[in-house]
Amino acid sequence: MKYSADEIIEVVRMLSEEDLDIRSVTLSVNTLTLISDDVNKTLEKFNSLNPILEKFSYSVDKVSEKYGVKIVTKRVAVSPVQYFLEVLAESDGIKIGEKLEELAEKNGIDYISGYSAFADRGFTKGSLSVINTLAEVMNSTRRLTGMINAASTFSGLNSDAIKKFVDQIFSMKPEASSRVSILSNVPPDSPFVPSAHHGIGMPDMMINVAVSGPGVIENAIKRSSSSSLEELHDVIKRSAFKISRLGELIGKAVSKEIGVPFGSVDLSLAPSPKVGDSVAGIIEAMGIEKIGGHGSLSALAILMDAIKKGGSMATSHVGGLSSAFIPVSEDSIMAERALEGYVDFFTLLALSSVCNSGIDMVGVSKKQGKDKVIGLIMDVLSLGITLNKILGVRVIPVDSEPGTVIDLGGLLGKVVVMRLKDVSVERFTSLNGFIPNTIKRLEAG
Repeated sequence: MKYSADEIIEVVRMLSEEDLDIRSVTLSVNTLTLISDDVNKTLEKFNSLNPILEKFSYSVDKVSEKYGVKIVTKRVAVSPVQYFLEVLAESDGIKIGEKLEELAEKNGIDYISGYSAFADRGFTKGSLSVINTLAEVMNSTRRLTGMINAASTFSGLNSDAIKKFVDQIFSMKPEASSRVSILSNVPPDSPFVPSAHHGIGMPDMMINVAVSGPGVIENAIKRSSSSSLEELHDVIKRSAFKISRLGELIGKAVSKEIGVPFGSVDLSLAPSPKVGDSVAGIIEAMGIEKIGGHGSLSALAILMDAIKKGGSMATSHVGGLSSAFIPVSEDSIMAERALEGYVDFFTLLALSSVCNSGIDMVGVSKKQGKDKVIGLIMDVLSLGITLNKILGVRVIPVDSEPGTVIDLGGLLGKVVVMRLKDVSVERFTSLNGFIPNTIKRLEAG
């Protein structure tokens, strides 16, 4: 394939001036072979992962240096811990979590994911054990992440799982709660933190890549001066193509280096707290003065469609959530608009109808009560099962009042504590059980 001088200059500019990077390279590993009904044997078996984790970490650094492309995080996804705890004691989950943390720290892994469970219709021994130990495990680790799938279009919504999850996050330190989420319709295999896990039906090991590059798309829009919606869509699509091609190049290079099959590219645009690396900035570059204004939903829909069309043309290996993430604290402009009042929870809920992030990285005040947080999560997951899409919630309960800011540092950014509506919903959220799966339509004969 030949490249023109202009194309080469464009890629150099993306890397050097527009914060184009690879958000993560994830090694997904089947750990079901390590299951034992003796926790000490299980912990010993986990040590067998050290050689491949060491090789993976070294290979990512080598590929990053070779191509001159920054890779922000190295991640590992293991099989959901739920499966281990089906045959072990609940307290053994804490030991497994600590072991996973140890493996990550020893091998230079930024995140290790899979302290996860599926409970969309009810609980098994293993899923209940994961939920009941979530706070203790996350409070005692720094690199471990986890998720609970509490709803699906096929099975419905488990309100009891949501309540237990809220109890757990109210007992977590803010940094710890940033590493867990609750979702609907989680994909069978996901490379994206905190929902990352190795899924059934996948090979024993696989390399997945998550791209980034909001700044690239924002700058392309500003340079284009598009005079029509079609032109705007085309500019975004072309930029998404280039970003995704880079992601596939890096993923396949790491895959080849360690001899593990290449899995997929997650096309999701992921912002960071840095100025010029914002998904909200893209929406505003499209002509919305401040995200949250009327037209924001339509602009995000254009962005989503163009990203998916451009990205899917660039690679046939599409996976994960492949969406546009709009986390409030991890996006400097989103955080600013939340403080200004242009973005509230219902704005985020509306935006979730056209993207796959849901309500992500938002602070909530514990003083406003658990019932409102339970209701918020039920709203998001109900939207997910109604629209048959992946949606999640990652909220950070804190003791501070609404309107304050908690600085978690690094990629986590400054968490804005947003106000929940001062309306009691306790009589509704106290009801137990599940919401049945929805019927899309009834057809005669």
